[in-house]
Amino acid sequence: MTKTNQDELVFLPLGGSNEIGMNFNLYGFGPPHARKWIVVDLGVTFGDQTTPGVEIILPDPAFIEEHADDILGIVLTHAHEDHIGAVAWLWPRLKAPLYATPFTAFLLREKLREADLLDAVSITEVPLGGSVELGPFEVTLLTLTHSIPEPNGLAIKTPLGTVLHTGDWKIDPDPLTGAPTDEDAIRRLGDEGVLAMVCDSTNVFVDGEAGSEGMVRETLNGLIGQLKGKVAAACFASNVARMDTIIRAAEANGRRVCLVGRSMIRMAAAARSVGLLQGIAPFVSDAEAGYFPADKVLYLCTGSQGEPRAALSRVADGSHAHVNLGQGDSCVFSSRVIPGNEVPIRNLQNKLADRGVRLYTERDHPGIHVSGHPCRDELKRMYQWARPQIAVPTHGERRHLLEHAALAKDLQVPQAVAPRNGDMVRLAPGMAAIIDEVPAGRLYVDAGMVTPENGEALRERRHVAFNGMLAVAVALDAKGRIVSGPQVRAIGLPGDEEDDLDDLLDDLADEAEAALKKLSSEQRSDDDEVETALSRAVKKAAYRIWERRPVVETTVLRI
Repeated sequence: MTKTNQDELVFLPLGGSNEIGMNFNLYGFGPPHARKWIVVDLGVTFGDQTTPGVEIILPDPAFIEEHADDILGIVLTHAHEDHIGAVAWLWPRLKAPLYATPFTAFLLREKLREADLLDAVSITEVPLGGSVELGPFEVTLLTLTHSIPEPNGLAIKTPLGTVLHTGDWKIDPDPLTGAPTDEDAIRRLGDEGVLAMVCDSTNVFVDGEAGSEGMVRETLNGLIGQLKGKVAAACFASNVARMDTIIRAAEANGRRVCLVGRSMIRMAAAARSVGLLQGIAPFVSDAEAGYFPADKVLYLCTGSQGEPRAALSRVADGSHAHVNLGQGDSCVFSSRVIPGNEVPIRNLQNKLADRGVRLYTERDHPGIHVSGHPCRDELKRMYQWARPQIAVPTHGERRHLLEHAALAKDLQVPQAVAPRNGDMVRLAPGMAAIIDEVPAGRLYVDAGMVTPENGEALRERRHVAFNGMLAVAVALDAKGRIVSGPQVRAIGLPGDEEDDLDDLLDDLADEAEAALKKLSSEQRSDDDEVETALSRAVKKAAYRIWERRPVVETTVLRI
């Protein structure tokens, strides 16, 4: 930690740097021993095959939790899960007031109500373009465009300079919902002087521009007009502009719309609360939709990423109570493949295809989806408008951040720093530099409980998933003589025609019995001694047979 009593302005990512998702950013002002903090975004990421049983992953707030009394507020740039999804889980550890636009606040309240926190949390709605003063920080919302209503950049003004924190953005001249990017406000900020820009790096390797929602509307309207039979469309529920496009394309082609999936219904309610999705016919329920002729209905579904419990996965499995797709029907994927979701999406699409459903994706039908993040030409324009002295790439994997830093230098930005989660970056005074490193881990939501990243339960689950499990049971009398067993059961271990599993388990039982017989009568009277002997013998034999080290659970009964 820097040894000084002078005021400093620091940026500290605890999530979202060196990864895409789980955004959790801090800005601190003051001398090191007495900093005041604001939090920008508090999001989640999601589990994968490396985290069996874990669906939600949170940033670890341990560092800022120790300074919770010095947090002046939590400012949320927009309502995507990777920016607000951790609020209900982590707010009790931080207990700071929340600041959000009306659309984001609507969804926040739903989350907090589900967590029984709504009455405890202070939420201040900030109008579009509004400002809030939080101690030495004056935070002004800047209208940007993204793939959700009311996305905002933040102009964070401090006595040591102004930071432009972009959040997620793109430059869309025709966003369909909300105003276009406020170029004039960003240019004015640049004229006043921007110390640092903390900026989205997601598409830094993609040339050109992301594309407009207006273009997607034209493409989808034409495509849906050509389709026969029942039509399902999958998109991110948070992309209200895309929802609006699909709904209006359906209506223009004589179809009524059925929303399928809780998050789709919840997002539609949030959109209507701020005046969006106006002038459309009432939605029909999934039960009602079954009575419509096949060519008169469109199902707007959650589950574009192959999530196993989402609506579209249940349709593909044939387990949805009301929605059935088959031969002659179509499914339009108006979404991109998020890295890491390739396998579940492929499995989902194969199941649908096996039912006779014709699939339409961005790969074979360009124009039915555009990204919500800036490509290289958009990044260049943003740097031309803001003209920061320091570039701080965020929202990207390591390669994204380093490429973004190199791009900024090519654009003549004087300084660039590409921090990892936990790197504290001094922005002022003096040259930008990483001055400290703080803990920046992860927490797992496992069966509704928040657990450490390297907790024992998940460690054991991973071990069992790879190595399998053996359960050994034996009954002994008071003198340690065998009454029954040992018996060995296997979970997740193979056998074949040559080595039948039952025969292999009999071999393990023989090894366990032999190990018991080597113990003295005194040792056999001690359950711990018996369990240790059984476990060692079975593990050794299991490795000889399978070249794996299964988890071994032993049970000793005294009769």
